[in-house]
Amino acid sequence: MHHLRNHLSKLSVSLKFAFLLALLFTGVQTLSAQTVYELNSGWKCAPIKIVSDKGEAISVANYLLKGWYPAIVPGTVLTSQIANKQVPDPFYGMNNELIPDIYKTGRDYYTYWFVKDFKELPATGSGQVYLNFRGVNYSFDVFLNGHKLNDKRHEGMFLRANYNITPWLAKNGYNRLAVIVYPVDVVGNPNGGQGGDGNIARNVSLQYTAGWDWIKPIRDRNTGIWDKVTIEKTGAVKIIDPHVITLVPGARQVEAAQQPAIIKVSADLENATNKPVTGVLRYNLDGVQVAKKITLKPNTTQAVQLADYTLKSPKLWWPNGYGPQNLYNLQLQFVTAGNQLSDKKNIEVGVRELTSEWNAHTRSRQINVNGQKIFIKGGNWIVSDELLRFSKERYDAEVRFHQDMNLNLIRVWGGGLTERPEFYEACDKYGLLVFQDMWGSGDCNGRWVDPMKLDDQATRRKYPDNHPLFLESVKDQVKMLRNYASLAIWCGGNEITPPDDILAAIRDTIMPKLDNTRWFVEFSNSTAMSQDSTGVNSDGPYGIQPLSTFWQHRTYPFNSEVGSVGIGDIESLKRFIPAANLVIPEEEDGKGKVKYDSVWEYHTYIGYHYTDNYGKPKDVADFAAKAQLVNYDQYRGLMEGFSSHMWDWYTGVIIWKTQNPWTAMRGQMYDYYLDPNACLYGLHSGSEPVHIMYNAIDGTVSTVNNTFKAKQKITVSVKLFDINGAETSLAKIYKDSVTTGSAAVTNIQKAVAEASNSKGVFLSLRLIDASNKIISDNFYWLPDNTGNYSGLQEMKAAQLSVSVKQIAKGKVEVTLSNSKNAPVAFFNRLSLINPVTKKRILPVFYSDNYVSVLPGEAKKVIIDYNLPVANAEVAISGWNLPEKWITIK
Repeated sequence: MHHLRNHLSKLSVSLKFAFLLALLFTGVQTLSAQTVYELNSGWKCAPIKIVSDKGEAISVANYLLKGWYPAIVPGTVLTSQIANKQVPDPFYGMNNELIPDIYKTGRDYYTYWFVKDFKELPATGSGQVYLNFRGVNYSFDVFLNGHKLNDKRHEGMFLRANYNITPWLAKNGYNRLAVIVYPVDVVGNPNGGQGGDGNIARNVSLQYTAGWDWIKPIRDRNTGIWDKVTIEKTGAVKIIDPHVITLVPGARQVEAAQQPAIIKVSADLENATNKPVTGVLRYNLDGVQVAKKITLKPNTTQAVQLADYTLKSPKLWWPNGYGPQNLYNLQLQFVTAGNQLSDKKNIEVGVRELTSEWNAHTRSRQINVNGQKIFIKGGNWIVSDELLRFSKERYDAEVRFHQDMNLNLIRVWGGGLTERPEFYEACDKYGLLVFQDMWGSGDCNGRWVDPMKLDDQATRRKYPDNHPLFLESVKDQVKMLRNYASLAIWCGGNEITPPDDILAAIRDTIMPKLDNTRWFVEFSNSTAMSQDSTGVNSDGPYGIQPLSTFWQHRTYPFNSEVGSVGIGDIESLKRFIPAANLVIPEEEDGKGKVKYDSVWEYHTYIGYHYTDNYGKPKDVADFAAKAQLVNYDQYRGLMEGFSSHMWDWYTGVIIWKTQNPWTAMRGQMYDYYLDPNACLYGLHSGSEPVHIMYNAIDGTVSTVNNTFKAKQKITVSVKLFDINGAETSLAKIYKDSVTTGSAAVTNIQKAVAEASNSKGVFLSLRLIDASNKIISDNFYWLPDNTGNYSGLQEMKAAQLSVSVKQIAKGKVEVTLSNSKNAPVAFFNRLSLINPVTKKRILPVFYSDNYVSVLPGEAKKVIIDYNLPVANAEVAISGWNLPEKWITIK
């Protein structure tokens, strides 16, 4: 008998093992396998003032939607009103002033019903159907086919909502969903303060919607179903919030053969049925399968940790400028006993390890990736669109622009939102680390005494009103975003910590439990991040600075905000400023008097010093063109000045700011319509991974190498060109290597002073490798001894020939060739033009722009547009080149 029991026991183990092998190695049968689709069209909406019925009645299919109109979902009340031409475009002129503000109308005015009819037959067998909301602002009730799905009103802009709708689907498959969305509980008074009177921060929502110094109030405070609504179909078991951790021990080199990395995978599994379910949780990575057999009790959720996997010879993920952004596809599946797929989650995995440490020399935090220190060159980000009209394509374009700027980090500012997964996908793709703030700011949350605020500091320090909701939202957003390789830093808030109880819970409980592989900094300019010689940290300066500020003034060693300007050229300005308002703004007259047109002021214009150094503008187009010279010089100078002190004064710098969610005129490298200005290309130059640069204050030519290895056998070329194009070679220096960090090469102060004395001079700096390839090409225009660019006023017309050819679908090569005995062809803007409208095609990506071509030389620029435009043309115009139009061949 004992022998028989033993035999049966062994047989049972063998059968279990055979079952497991069958699950692992047999193809999954087709069943009602997991499917997700988005409810993103066919919605209708109506304000509650015309709807008196309850949700149970509205959500019945035969309820007549009389007086309802098409709705934009994902979107807000305002996006639907704009689409239906009920209000004007708030991005143009003074139109925003024509839209009623919720502070005056009351919350009911922007409380809306949203209805969607969709077809979905009832699930069969153990199948389950879920309704998922990824973001609603601010609270809502939801009804399906006459049934209310939520027991209590769902609150919070950043808290996802998920409902199992399996029991409530219509037998004929025709279903109606009805959602009533309420605005934020406290709308705030948009009184002109940062965040208005500050009361907007009593909600767990956006703060800038009540207005800031770079944006006007958003009239509905972004009320609506602002993020995706999806239907998700699974088997009995659903995978919830999987977590992938990659460990890359040691200091790695990009090109070296890689030692193994460790992959750790876990997930919650929910069994939504009344019966136990047995199956296998598994994934395949790089051709190897990892699996674990699980039995789930009825109506339970269980956390499952898979065995650690050692990935041999991993292809690592690196930040932009340091190495490739390799990504692995990890498909996590739960397969049940009938060899059926119950659920799956596709995860793009970047194998990398993030660490941070205190740099005692700089007195600031240092970010390491794969054991190598990364000099942070970042940009601050608000949101993509103030009306929350997000798309994967727009995210991709904006993040790609940051890659084109040669930046390696984006900080998502705390007065905004937790960015969407599609943003993080783009950051993974383009190598931009992300510094993600939580929802708070020093302005609204009581860092300073502020007469514009309704409540005192102590009261504002307790915002938001609902602390448990804030913490639940943090947990939820961490789970949603923690698998992205680009996510590098969690931050408690902008310039201030959240309230003590919230901070303690995030720091001591939530992060250690949910995401313990990243640095959590308590607020964006914490002394744990950066300290000056007195032990203090802050940010700034803001606005246009003399270039000497960036080179000589020692600021905070990890500066989270510095910079500010960035208006576009005349074509950009015309997109949102009416013709009657396109006038040159009058700058300060020495007595503190400044006069701006009302539309310029409304769109947050802050003044452009130094444009007059290029000659008094003839008209607004000339003013905007000269502003581009200031843009380029400012941001190249900013990044060069900080880079010159890398690892000595600084471990990083983050520009305030690189983009705008509205048609504003401060802090942007491209406008709202995705048209780049010269700021972008000044940064593109100044932020090069390997770069040569000139300190105009002390005359030093130096190199910067951000990479992990020295560059061998490099020649440094230093040349001057006068206004007529005559060349003077100052130096041709051979260097055995250009080491990592910053290093002086030579000093040309005396020669430059003599050459530039009366009319200014052009300076060409180049790094040339052993194969005669130019690896850094930097071109300066330097003023005369009065600080003016007098010689530019005398330049002869450029003798530039331009040829354009298609080299691939959506890709054009432009060759700019300058005659040998001609002047420099100076500061030329390339644009891709729609042949019908004669307007710029947007977005378009240029390998370089605002380029200058030396006498007797040629430059190539690649234009990448991947847009369905036939017979596009290339336009080019420059300082001494009238606009030309060239047809693409």
